[in-house]
Amino acid sequence: MPPIIEVQHLSKKYPLGAARAKEDSLRAIVMEGFKSAWRTVSGQKPAGSEDDSGHIWSVRDVSFEVNTGDVLGIVGVNGAGKSTLLKILSRITEPTEGLVKLRGRMASLLEVGTGFHPDLTGRENIFLNGVMLGMTRHEVQAKFDEIVAFAELERFLDTQVKHYSSGMYVRLGFAVAAHLEPEILVVDEVLAVGDMAFQKKCLGKMSEFGQGGRTVLFVSHNMAAVENLCQRGLVLSQGKLVLDGSAKEAVQYYVHNIASRSDGNNTNKVDLRNAPGRRQRMRSLIQELSLYSAGQRPVNGLLPIGAPLKVRVKFELPPSTPDFDIRVNFLNLFGQLIFTARSSYEPQRTWDTRSGLQSFTCDIPSLCLTPGEYRLDVALVLSNSLVDYVEHAIALTVIESDFYGTGQPPNIGLCVMEHHWSDSGEGEAEGRQAANSEGNEARRHFAKEGR
Repeated sequence: MPPIIEVQHLSKKYPLGAARAKEDSLRAIVMEGFKSAWRTVSGQKPAGSEDDSGHIWSVRDVSFEVNTGDVLGIVGVNGAGKSTLLKILSRITEPTEGLVKLRGRMASLLEVGTGFHPDLTGRENIFLNGVMLGMTRHEVQAKFDEIVAFAELERFLDTQVKHYSSGMYVRLGFAVAAHLEPEILVVDEVLAVGDMAFQKKCLGKMSEFGQGGRTVLFVSHNMAAVENLCQRGLVLSQGKLVLDGSAKEAVQYYVHNIASRSDGNNTNKVDLRNAPGRRQRMRSLIQELSLYSAGQRPVNGLLPIGAPLKVRVKFELPPSTPDFDIRVNFLNLFGQLIFTARSSYEPQRTWDTRSGLQSFTCDIPSLCLTPGEYRLDVALVLSNSLVDYVEHAIALTVIESDFYGTGQPPNIGLCVMEHHWSDSGEGEAEGRQAANSEGNEARRHFAKEGR
């Protein structure tokens, strides 16, 4: 069976600044259309950088295939080309280069109000969207009550959608896109506009959609949802496809190789010898702090919930120091101390009197903080006396992950904790007891009748 979506050497170029006016003319648009068609037929690749003056390639030479029933997650930082790619696939914009083959009916929810006419009511837009998907009025009517119930907008059905809030737009738009039975459902980050309860509802519907053998393309910054909902993932960076693999591989690659470079914290290692955060009158004994995750992979500012973390501290000890304690404090943005890791808590200490440069590593098998931004302070204590303390030594952002394996990223409280629920059996025991009691009563009745 051929793939339901086939993308070959897809590229999209946009003009910048003054170049846009020149290319907005009808002549330029028509000529570019002919050039694009010829390059596609002849198999030419996108033009080289020498032609790129005054332009930007939003998508550049992207090729992949999607089979029927695939649930595909597409991840990347803002500006990576995700939305442009979906707009090309949805026939909203034409590619500059390349070819897209679709072998199924597609419904897209790319931005608030996609496919809606602002002057029509919610009811009218449901039927309009159905017609755009090639459905008859009878087919739309059969799904109408289900769409309205899912969107929870019964009171506003006969109101023009231009008076809807963004959340109401999303509710109705997703309900229509998911219930009118397209072969392909395309959903961009627009779901982030809705409230948490509705997001959960939508994710459940997409999971049901995928399990029913339909195809889903899902763009999101919610890595837990991508990992749990999708079987396969694409990672885009600067318009190029840099990874095509499983959803888990895509999430891990994105977190460790791309997202961490975009948050402004491009290093996992900081020199603390002249740190501005050192408390006054403290001795400059703490020299360096660095962060690593599994496989000695540098942590450049981002870490998923539950991922392992190694904190390495280099510090100087005065001659013949018999008693020292290196401490790493985890604080939230409000300055609240969440957790302290101390070398003195190590039950199997093997170090004794020391001096000179030291390098100690704190190994945290699973950092179970909820998503948010944290800072790490580091301190050195000699003979129960604080001698060096550096505030804001390094920043760390904990991001969502599927910690519990349910697709519901934990985001309440300060920390997460591995735990398990089970049926204690009491309800079942009561059921058996009631059944046994009824059986005994019946046996007594029949015995009495027999006598």
